[in-house]
Amino acid sequence: MSDDLDLDRRADAEPGAAVEVAPLVRRIVAPNPSAFTFTGTATYVVGRGQVAIIDPGPDDARHRDALLRAVASETVRYVVATHTHVDHTAGAAALAAAVGAPLVGAGPHRAFRPLHEGEANRLDAGVDAAYRPEQEMREGDAVTGPGWSLEAVATPGHTANHLAFALPEAGLLLSGDHVMGWSTTIVAPPDGAMAAYMASLEKLLAREEELYLPGHGPVVRNAKAFVRQLIGHRRMREAAIRARLAEGARTVPQLVAELYRGLDPQLKGAAGLSVFAHLEELVDRGEALTDGPPRLTGVYRRAG
Repeated sequence: MSDDLDLDRRADAEPGAAVEVAPLVRRIVAPNPSAFTFTGTATYVVGRGQVAIIDPGPDDARHRDALLRAVASETVRYVVATHTHVDHTAGAAALAAAVGAPLVGAGPHRAFRPLHEGEANRLDAGVDAAYRPEQEMREGDAVTGPGWSLEAVATPGHTANHLAFALPEAGLLLSGDHVMGWSTTIVAPPDGAMAAYMASLEKLLAREEELYLPGHGPVVRNAKAFVRQLIGHRRMREAAIRARLAEGARTVPQLVAELYRGLDPQLKGAAGLSVFAHLEELVDRGEALTDGPPRLTGVYRRAG
């Protein structure tokens, strides 16, 4: 479970309302609440007068209209994407066309590895394969406007192309789905990779920001302390998986049943993908064994 994390599950957002959540930043939440998006996808407007819109959200006319109302008297210089899941970018092309701004940020969707023979990508329905930016941003690239700048911080793990964006003028980080205060992040192979996700968390500890604006849920304050909790949580999960393998658990469903007691049935699939990501990393490190490449349906055992 996640009892070791100080999660913030306050429903602090009304869909469609533009709310100032930090200096220079307004948030408009999309009307797409679910077990995976919490109260909905957060779209952020950065700046005043000449602005950037980060993560336009789903292809939903209601949300697009709310965004257009929020910037009706302003010029949009950029539409920016953190990563290519449909709840963040399906509405990006239509919004960019409506405001006459370039779409920039994460590159086209890509997975961390090819599918193994016979393997299915369980996240296909959530992937925005149609997304194409006019400018792909990489580590350290920036877009700017009057009084603000957005600097790309590569944070792969949730997806291979995931970016966070630092806003130095406000001392904060727009963290996308990499760090969220309401829930742990889904890391699901082949889209996601646990080793990369953990490295990206460690990378954030070397930065100065203590305020994160996530892709879902409330603002994350004391962010570095929370990132340390996330790292500890994942290490505890990995240790628990190793222990269960030593005790005889062999499959992802067995591990989910033992590690996630009382879990909402809607979330069992996501929990299975997370366990699989840990198993894939353990196999890569030689600490677990399976026949052939790691698979969600595979049989695992402890090495040694």
